[in-house]
Amino acid sequence: MKLVRYDRNGAVRLGALDGEHVVDLLDACPVGTPTAHLAALSDMTRLIAAGEEGLASVRAALAQSQKNGAGRVPLAKARLKAPMEPALIVCSGENYWDHRDEKPEVTRKDPEFFLKASLGVIGPDEEIVRDERVTAKLDYETELAIVIGKPGRHIARARALDHVFGYSILNDVTARDRQVTLRPDGTSVYNLGPGKNFDTCAPLGPCIVTRDEITDPQALELKTRVNGELRQNNTTAKMIWDCARLVEFFSTFITLRPGVVISTGTPGGTAWGTDPELGGKKPMRRDVVAPRGYLQAGDEVVCEIEGIGRLRNRVVAAQS
Repeated sequence: MKLVRYDRNGAVRLGALDGEHVVDLLDACPVGTPTAHLAALSDMTRLIAAGEEGLASVRAALAQSQKNGAGRVPLAKARLKAPMEPALIVCSGENYWDHRDEKPEVTRKDPEFFLKASLGVIGPDEEIVRDERVTAKLDYETELAIVIGKPGRHIARARALDHVFGYSILNDVTARDRQVTLRPDGTSVYNLGPGKNFDTCAPLGPCIVTRDEITDPQALELKTRVNGELRQNNTTAKMIWDCARLVEFFSTFITLRPGVVISTGTPGGTAWGTDPELGGKKPMRRDVVAPRGYLQAGDEVVCEIEGIGRLRNRVVAAQS
């Protein structure tokens, strides 16, 4: 199933996609649905935490809607929001070989580990704000986002995906000139705090696809387009550390709870990769268009992952 949140007269509602419609889960749920299930159908984090019982209520609402037409909203008229407000966004950088090759060399034996502020989350078709007071080098990073459903700590890799509720798309928008300082000797210093955390830095969506619909998260095509030009074109099969390993690794340090998002890193094709001022060193592959600099006001960024959909956002200049 593909689960969404959408705006209805200023209120955020939960829905499930059914063809070209959003089914409002509360409007469509059958008479007699238990109160606890109604609560889950009104809040995405509660729905995620409810696990299989929550998903059973979603299926019942979908079946009821297909039978009597209840709660159906044309998708074209629905204003989608970010599908959830993550409790925490845990990120793995440098997790594709071609992204590692296009940037300054760093040797790692474990995944890179940093946090991204949930306050930066925006939804589909919402605006990424380019603020010159923050950065002149605003970059895109299309990433597969893992949504945790079952809590756990020290999770073994063999059962790591059992803790996954579903998957979404996160654009790890980055202020490169805040993230990277290049030393005279060619080595670099990273400062991921200001480089990764600012308003509108985390577009998320358009939906959460439940785990049962993505049987192999390591076999998904991933693309980024800027103004229609293909900039990133890869597959999750090229991750250095796969989804199961990332769940295992991050659960070593923190208890993963329902609603936590793990962002799995981006492939090569970023604007950074061809920016020698910040250590970019890799020529672009022939199947993608070389970035013409960093993101500017007026640009449209479309992040696409197979089986999930497209996350579209426009860049605007900050108001002074």
